[in-house]
Amino acid sequence: MAADAVATLIANELETAVGPAAQAMAQHCRERHGAAAVAVLFYGSCLRQRDQALADSLLDFYVIVDDYAAAYESRLMAWANRLLPPNVFYVELPWQGRQLRAKYAVVSLDQFVAGCSPRASNVSIWARFCQPARLIWARDTTTRRALAAALANACRTMLLHAWPSESGGTTPREIDALAVWERGFRETYAAELRSESGDRAIAIVNADRVRYQQLARLIWPEINATGLPRGNVWRRRRWIGKSLNYLRLVKAAFTFDGAVDYVMWKVRRHSGVVMPVSDWQRRHPLLAAPGLAWKLYRRGAFR
Repeated sequence: MAADAVATLIANELETAVGPAAQAMAQHCRERHGAAAVAVLFYGSCLRQRDQALADSLLDFYVIVDDYAAAYESRLMAWANRLLPPNVFYVELPWQGRQLRAKYAVVSLDQFVAGCSPRASNVSIWARFCQPARLIWARDTTTRRALAAALANACRTMLLHAWPSESGGTTPREIDALAVWERGFRETYAAELRSESGDRAIAIVNADRVRYQQLARLIWPEINATGLPRGNVWRRRRWIGKSLNYLRLVKAAFTFDGAVDYVMWKVRRHSGVVMPVSDWQRRHPLLAAPGLAWKLYRRGAFR
């Protein structure tokens, strides 16, 4: 069945080996949350980089947990994670004479699975995990299978909402499947406060063209059988996504050290917008976040 083929493709992809630098950072991130951690997913552009280049990059991880209360010493942090997932942290790790840097998110397995579903109103999780990822560590086979199924659903969700409603019963061979993926990534970027340009969607698809074509061929029969969503689903998602992103930006001001500098680095890297940060803003990131976000928006750092 096509559903089994999608899950198998994703499961094999998740098991692809990664270098020792990513493994070391993944272990460092999960150890910060003790026995509550059940898995660590590695994703993003660093997947395609050699270990030697990672010192100049920011690695991206998701640490999956089974109990927020056990994942933190602070009840407030656990409450914030459940109310507005994920919590995001910035960490550095000396490794073989280099300094590795990573941003990682913490989310429960249940909320991660729900975030990959077509019923998820927020694009944040499924937009990231319809892209290639690596499962660096998982506590058991059950967790591995649950995550493989969730990421397969993330791919279905993206194509379900990105496929043109006017396509009718046409197949991926009759319309450009890669263009569908590109449209999906452009729409999900527009549904978040992101600093990347629209060209980023093209770059993502071009990096794994064969993968995205294969997934489209496997998933299209399911979509054709169940039908495409009606109406403009993206307008609502843009409102929800940007609102949640703004709240997360405010929340991130107190979830990890160096939050303001991290945000400025990210914005400068992707948009070229440079804005000085005062010592007061570094000392009081929560108070500074709304004003900084508005100024960055006015300067075109994100849409």
